[in-house]
Amino acid sequence: MTADEPEYDDIAIRFLEALWGEGYLSPGGPDEVDRVLAGLSLKDKSVLDIGCGAGGIALHLVEHHDAGHVTGFDIEAPVIFRARERAAAKGLSDRADFVQAPPGRLPFADGSFDVVFSKDALLHVPDKDALFADIFRVLKPGGVFAASDWLISHDGEPSADMKAYVDAEGLSFSMASPGRYRLAMERAGFHDIVVSDRNAWYRDVARDELARLKGPLFGQAVAAVGKAYVAKNIRTWEAMQKVLDSGEHRPTHLRGRKPD
Repeated sequence: MTADEPEYDDIAIRFLEALWGEGYLSPGGPDEVDRVLAGLSLKDKSVLDIGCGAGGIALHLVEHHDAGHVTGFDIEAPVIFRARERAAAKGLSDRADFVQAPPGRLPFADGSFDVVFSKDALLHVPDKDALFADIFRVLKPGGVFAASDWLISHDGEPSADMKAYVDAEGLSFSMASPGRYRLAMERAGFHDIVVSDRNAWYRDVARDELARLKGPLFGQAVAAVGKAYVAKNIRTWEAMQKVLDSGEHRPTHLRGRKPD
């Protein structure tokens, strides 16, 4: 991936929004975001949304969780452009801003945020230790990390089915196990770590998504991105369903706290 070749270009954005809702580039929509944040108040808090995509989640955190200010961060220009447009259209640019920067150290000062949130984006980062150390750095003392991400059940050689799925996605996945994520969070200094498996939930949701792609959503998706692109993604969902059903693909919720 390069700055000139984004993985989430306009076609990908149109397709994923047709499937998951306006502003959403990962499954579950606002309901799953709310489940990630269950029991956590964002009222008047400063929030960083890592891998913010097209901005739907950041604006949801302002509109429905009363976050004081949300900073969306992503490495890709097309999604940041869409997010800024969406914030402006809603009159929320003063409470939600969007930052693009290359992969690497987060471009924010130490102790900048009360909460760091992420939705199915951290799997793109290979170095989990460096990732969680950086998330820990930008949190204020007492701050909370709350996220979901796509994990793999083990840290060994992926199965042939998992390799076929990742190849079908064509994205820069660097999946790791729940144990590897917990260890990286512990090494960074997080306390009260909670790792919650979501395979059973997404196994059923993905099956419904595939049925919709093949059925009632097919025409709408073709109109948005073309028949070949939809057919390619149907094959991707079929490959994903295999590793969800086998349990090798483990969507997971993550929570941790930076000590006071």
